[in-house]
Amino acid sequence: MKIFNYRLVIFILSIIFGIVFSIPSFLQTETGKKISLGLDLQGGLHMLLGVKTDEAVTSKIKSIATSVKYFADDEEILIEDLGIKDDNVVFTVLDKDELPRVDKMLDNIKGLNITKEGLDYKISLSNEEELRTKDLAVAQAVETIRNRLDQFGLAEPNVIRQGKTDIVVELPGIKTVADEKAARELISKPANLELMAVDEERADQVYNLTKYQAAQYGDVILEDTSNPQIKYLVKEIPILNGSQVIDAKVAFDQSNQPIINFTLNSSGARIFGDFTGKNVGKRLAVVLDGKVYSAPNIRERIGGGSGQISGGFSTVEAGNVAIALRSGALPASVELLEKRSVGPSLGADSIQASMIALISGFLVVFIFMIIYYRNAGIIANVALVSNIFIIISVMAMFGATLTLPGMAGIVLTVGMAVDANVIISERIRELLRSGMSIPKAVENGYANAMSAILDANITTILVAVILYAYGTGPIKGFAVTISIGILASMLTAILGTHGIYEALMPKMSKDKNLNKWFGIK
Repeated sequence: MKIFNYRLVIFILSIIFGIVFSIPSFLQTETGKKISLGLDLQGGLHMLLGVKTDEAVTSKIKSIATSVKYFADDEEILIEDLGIKDDNVVFTVLDKDELPRVDKMLDNIKGLNITKEGLDYKISLSNEEELRTKDLAVAQAVETIRNRLDQFGLAEPNVIRQGKTDIVVELPGIKTVADEKAARELISKPANLELMAVDEERADQVYNLTKYQAAQYGDVILEDTSNPQIKYLVKEIPILNGSQVIDAKVAFDQSNQPIINFTLNSSGARIFGDFTGKNVGKRLAVVLDGKVYSAPNIRERIGGGSGQISGGFSTVEAGNVAIALRSGALPASVELLEKRSVGPSLGADSIQASMIALISGFLVVFIFMIIYYRNAGIIANVALVSNIFIIISVMAMFGATLTLPGMAGIVLTVGMAVDANVIISERIRELLRSGMSIPKAVENGYANAMSAILDANITTILVAVILYAYGTGPIKGFAVTISIGILASMLTAILGTHGIYEALMPKMSKDKNLNKWFGIK
């Protein structure tokens, strides 16, 4: 029989893979993919954020008003007094013959309470739609914050919803005040981009009007981002908002100052082109989070659906704003409810305790297998060592985060990995005691043990999948580690050790020393 067989070749290749790709994690080299440590192991920042869901309702009302305005302009329907009062969209249709068209448009928007008196409309959200909007605002905030942190480059941030309006954010590796400040600004920035028409008729009165007086004309007063003393009077209903932005990138103008170029989707580009075409000579304010960054004159129709934001950004600020725009605006602003830092010393203590548990558990299992099963125990230990290397390498390849529960999962995997070899060895010993030859005992031992091993591992993997699907960050880390460990143990314990037995079979058959090979006295 040849020394090398397909099982042994696969096993050797898996060992090489495990060693090569786990080296960066063990040695913490500058190059190569490494396992990221979780908040509980390397320290970092834990924050509890509250979402102001009432703002999401206001934003929804404003978007409905924008839709009404665009529909009226596009269909050339004359309306007046379009505005927002007490979370209601109000407007008047000037031609009663246009009422059926307006009604048909509003019927396509779900969740509205529509009150109509003659030509006057009053639109609000239904109670069910208001609750749905608030719930969706929190869900969208979770996804938006997670996307921003991923694009920012933070390793495996944990962002989960807690209760109806709160969000828990855990950021491993945040250890300096500067890093914490940058992360908090990125998370909390609403990035609400709006393109708003300047009220040219009353623009020169902006310094004499109160907010209440401006509201009577359907306007709002906004400050300039670089100089709060400069104010703009703009129409309350925006032309476009950030939901229609599909890309945003940092660029530099002729004076080498950072600017942000943004691109609109097809509907946004059409609205933008139509508006600029009809308002040549007037100003369009570029508003970000309630501040006017620029208000250029429209010189000609702007097609292509692109624009830019300039306003004295630093390069870092421009990059963060671009990330926020790409990942989407927060549907409602968030406030910091609780913050605590996890020191790296606590993480170091956790790693030390986990390593002691892992090493001591490994040594006990290692020694027991050699004493009880002799050479079969050594073969099982080879599989056990290779199993750990494979787990580390696969986690590094996928960029998985290792948490304290994950370390516990590795410790548990050590016992589970050797369990399959114990079952196989016991089946072989039973057959050898009954007088069966070594080659037949090995083949039948693996065949008889297979069903028990597969049943145990498949049920454990199913539980791990459920834990991953419904668990939070640390629980997911445990589920990932257990799943990888089970799959690796099936490769090493079933395929790998079988290949080693096949390679050593001529020697075992010739030696016939059952005590030496399997611990049978």
